[in-house]
Amino acid sequence: MVQQAWLADARRAGGERRFRRRRDGLNMPALVYMMCLGLLLGWYGPGWIERTERMIRQVPVRQAPLHAMPDTLSAQFGYCHSGGGTNCVVDGDTFWFRGDKYRIADIDTPETHGPRCTAENELGMRATMRLQTLMNAGPFSLESIDRDTDRYGRSLRVVTRQGQSIGTVLVAEGLARNWDGSRHPWC
Repeated sequence: MVQQAWLADARRAGGERRFRRRRDGLNMPALVYMMCLGLLLGWYGPGWIERTERMIRQVPVRQAPLHAMPDTLSAQFGYCHSGGGTNCVVDGDTFWFRGDKYRIADIDTPETHGPRCTAENELGMRATMRLQTLMNAGPFSLESIDRDTDRYGRSLRVVTRQGQSIGTVLVAEGLARNWDGSRHPWC
């Protein structure tokens, strides 16, 4: 009943042709939309698929191998009090090992050198102490990522023990965040 009244109003307004359904197939607007969609997929589709595949290849997947290589690196880590060091922890995501400075690539921790607030300093100190404990807990491995160094010249590595990232331990304990490519405030 409502549909008949609506069609009657459309006929009086001269728009019956626009609102009438075709019984033998698609109406004209649907046909135009489908043609446009087909043209867009034909034009942009191949490039989109290639870009998507390229992005997938660039995303590092962190999975423990079934038969992980044995961890062969170890040292006794202290705290770095000034400048460089041999085997010491600078803060929750930076340490010196055998004379080289490393940044743990998969996490971000609060700053202890130039914190923005007291809460950041306290959490950063806890992260620093926990990292020292984890580094001294036994042999570990340093896994490379897609970039070798950061803008400060630190070697970027994921620190693992028995195939598990030490960074994920710090994140699980609330002392760090997963690194997403940019710093976020802790205050």
